[in-house]
Amino acid sequence: MSTPKPASPTILGQQQALRDSLPFGDTQDFDDASRGLLGAREPGAIAATDGRVVWDGDTYSFLEGEAPDSVNPSLWRQSQLVARQGLYEVVEGIYQVRGFDLSNITFVEGDSGVVVIDPLISTETAAAALALYHEHRGERPVTAVIYTHSHVDHFGGVKGVTTQEDVDAGRVPVLAPSGFVEHAVAENVYAGTAMARRAGYMYGAVLARGPQGQVGAGLGQTTSTGTVTLIAPTHEITTTGQEEVVDGVRIVFQMAPDTEAPSEMLFYFPDHKALCAAEDATHNLHNLLTLRGAVVRDPHGWSKYLTETIDLFGGEVEVVFASHHWPTWGNQRVVEFLSLQRDLYAYLHDQTLRLLNQGLTGAEIAEEIALPPALENAWSTRGYYGSVSHNVKAIYQRYMGWFNGNPATLWEHTPVERAKRYVDLGGGADAVVEKARTAFDSGDYRWAAELLNHVVFAQQDHAAARDLLADTYEQLGYGSENGTWRNFYLSGATELRDGAFGTPTQTSSPDMVSQLSPEMLFDALAVQVDGPRAWDEKLSIDVVLTDVDERYRLRLANGVLTYSAAPQTGDADATLTTTKRALPALATGKLAEAGIEVTGDAAVLGRLTGLLDPGDKDFAIVTP
Repeated sequence: MSTPKPASPTILGQQQALRDSLPFGDTQDFDDASRGLLGAREPGAIAATDGRVVWDGDTYSFLEGEAPDSVNPSLWRQSQLVARQGLYEVVEGIYQVRGFDLSNITFVEGDSGVVVIDPLISTETAAAALALYHEHRGERPVTAVIYTHSHVDHFGGVKGVTTQEDVDAGRVPVLAPSGFVEHAVAENVYAGTAMARRAGYMYGAVLARGPQGQVGAGLGQTTSTGTVTLIAPTHEITTTGQEEVVDGVRIVFQMAPDTEAPSEMLFYFPDHKALCAAEDATHNLHNLLTLRGAVVRDPHGWSKYLTETIDLFGGEVEVVFASHHWPTWGNQRVVEFLSLQRDLYAYLHDQTLRLLNQGLTGAEIAEEIALPPALENAWSTRGYYGSVSHNVKAIYQRYMGWFNGNPATLWEHTPVERAKRYVDLGGGADAVVEKARTAFDSGDYRWAAELLNHVVFAQQDHAAARDLLADTYEQLGYGSENGTWRNFYLSGATELRDGAFGTPTQTSSPDMVSQLSPEMLFDALAVQVDGPRAWDEKLSIDVVLTDVDERYRLRLANGVLTYSAAPQTGDADATLTTTKRALPALATGKLAEAGIEVTGDAAVLGRLTGLLDPGDKDFAIVTP
């Protein structure tokens, strides 16, 4: 098992410099995070029906007192705030359960029941949060659900608070921004295997919780590991200013697409003077490109939407709460908070563009850029989840792509081949390791990591390189203010020492697969086709959906699976007749169990599924 090392003098010096530069005497966030507490869950563990613990807030009870040497003091402070759990009153009639998952769940009391906003990742954590609400506010039926945006930590636990039957019967409307289903499902299907593997690193899923392990992820502590579900929205929000009355509660919506999520909205409760900022204004710098992978987000649009939020609601709002972290109260403080968040994303966008137009690359801009003091010294803009460094590189990528313009980087060798050549240039693996040890001893961990990474990729079984690289990642983790950077570094150290841990958690689920449109399902199959093995294969399949009166022609040729809904000439090799709900069985090949009728040459289905390569949940990250 991993053997953590103590923090080095270099890291201790960096931590002291941070203590000296930031306003640790400011306790306003602690006051706000404690305000309105009605009660906590005791004990903090939440289990599935089979007894498996899917969440345990009690494992963060070590987050007390001053930061230990092995944790960045700013990240320690943030984790202390985020780890607090319980039911909190935002204002009379609006309540949040925080600390039951990566995200918050909010309850808004209506005329006959309670409206639920963002029911967490897992049904188990959502149900436990609802039970805590009932314990302190009395039994009230769930009368509506609102999804603020299309990330799984804001809808996955929906069947812990309501049922598909109640939604289908019209008893519980589900509101979401336009495009919600498409984006919610696509993110967890198309690149889901790779994203889930990297998410294990990002959230420190297998790390021991403690001062030398996982202390949080900045946005929240970590992700729950229970049952992920999805109920499709019944009411779509499409325009800013759209007003709905839900169980007697007036809500005014603001669309904010392509900000923190492709499908996202903020909304205001006029009778409570309360603004739900979704995930567009939280108490940290957010990601423009998450370390697990995603489409690069638009900081320019993000900042403009926050300006619109201030213009729309800033005149009278008295409290802003979000899908993560704690609320901010008082009109002046709310507007200041929203303004700082707005200026943060605008500054990163504008200055990155200014510098890239001077010829700097993303990596160079990340070293060059500095935030103005008002942003640098505000706790709500610190890089606990996103960082200035990787967000700047994301902005560069959004505008300029992967290529930095230098011809030398246009056609580089693969990491393994490049590593072999660098190790040879450095005089062999042992010599490079010694140079890396010198860098390590001097506190130059970034250079040590680069050198040792070359050795490990050139000679995977070089024990001294692996051990020193693990020690190097550990020191980098200890120094990281960003929770996800820390988790990545310490997860890398763990895999170097103990072997690959695979993909500990999954966000895809049968509910998500069932929400795939036919086109999305065909696209999901297309990205799994093993192109080289399919070069010489040709086949065609008609898909007839009887319940929606739709027909598609699938074609496999030249290693590519394409489809069309236009009328076709000639007969396909085989025809599938089924319903839209049963169609996902095509991905598994279990057609008979789903009641799918096959006519024509049934063997072509086996030929197609035999060419699918669903990906590797255990692919290597820190070794080749």
